[in-house]
Amino acid sequence: MAGVFKKTYKFAANTSAAITLFLTLAMGVFFYFYQGINYWFLVGFAVVCYVFSFFTIQYRVERFIYKRIKKIYDDVTLLDATTLSPQQITTDMETLTREVERFAHDKKLEIESLKVRENYRKEFIGNISHELKTPLFTVQGYILTLLDGAMKDKSVRKKYLQRANKGVERLIYIIKDLDMITKLEVGDLNLNKEDFNIIELIQNVFDLLEMKAAKKNISLVFDIEYKEPIFVNADRERIQQVLSNLIVNSIKYGKKDGTTEVSIEGLIRNKVIVRVTDNGEGIEKVHIPRLFERFYRVDKSGSRKEGGSGLGLSIVKHIVEAHGEKIYVESQFGVGSEFSFTLEKSK
Repeated sequence: MAGVFKKTYKFAANTSAAITLFLTLAMGVFFYFYQGINYWFLVGFAVVCYVFSFFTIQYRVERFIYKRIKKIYDDVTLLDATTLSPQQITTDMETLTREVERFAHDKKLEIESLKVRENYRKEFIGNISHELKTPLFTVQGYILTLLDGAMKDKSVRKKYLQRANKGVERLIYIIKDLDMITKLEVGDLNLNKEDFNIIELIQNVFDLLEMKAAKKNISLVFDIEYKEPIFVNADRERIQQVLSNLIVNSIKYGKKDGTTEVSIEGLIRNKVIVRVTDNGEGIEKVHIPRLFERFYRVDKSGSRKEGGSGLGLSIVKHIVEAHGEKIYVESQFGVGSEFSFTLEKSK
């Protein structure tokens, strides 16, 4: 406390001492030549002079600094003058310097955050523009070809209309996924939680994706034979969507003759963790922090050839988090990946 007092009032104390010393010496010289020295008077004069000078200088300097700093706050639009109070102002320049440094640090972090957001916004707009542009141009190309005369040939007409229809379906797919993410983000998508057997749901997803996996001869299996059902409390339809997206990704990036394995383990008393593991391409560490961003693709060209909206993992993350749960990813490039998420057990 003494250290703070000394720093805060050092300027006023030193200046007051100099003024007091000068006036007391002047007064002593005056009395010495004209009336004789009265030591008690000089001591009293020195005390009064020091106290008066100290408080006057301290008050005036603080007011001066406060007004100058307030003017800076008023002039600089980034600063909010209402956050400045006279109690914050002292004559201790170290304190003022520390406050300015703290402000500069906070603003630097804020500016860096805005730059990151701006870069993300630009990248997102670029990605969504590309995702929408490709099917739009495809549809437009087929329609223009038909209008230029190809419509007269029935076989060509049918083929081109079917391809144009695929482009429209892709657009609808992207828009539906974007709409779902938006609803999940603003909390506008209601979850219909119920108790269901997660083993049965996973088996249903295996059955639905069996043909897709068979094209690359990828086996969809459980890690062990689950003889007893495992009941969880969640939105059955949304969790099926989570599992479908994760397993589709494992097939998409899996190696031919590979395996996609799903396991369910007890995590804590009221939680289970579902793991989807494959022995596919794996993901480089540099990509993992951004995997769940909208439209982010690890392999830009290959991913688009495989199809999909580029929103699958983003939707997975939002659905899991809407349940109040966590999703994790571990991957080793060239070895495989594991996506896992938690669910609440049925009571």
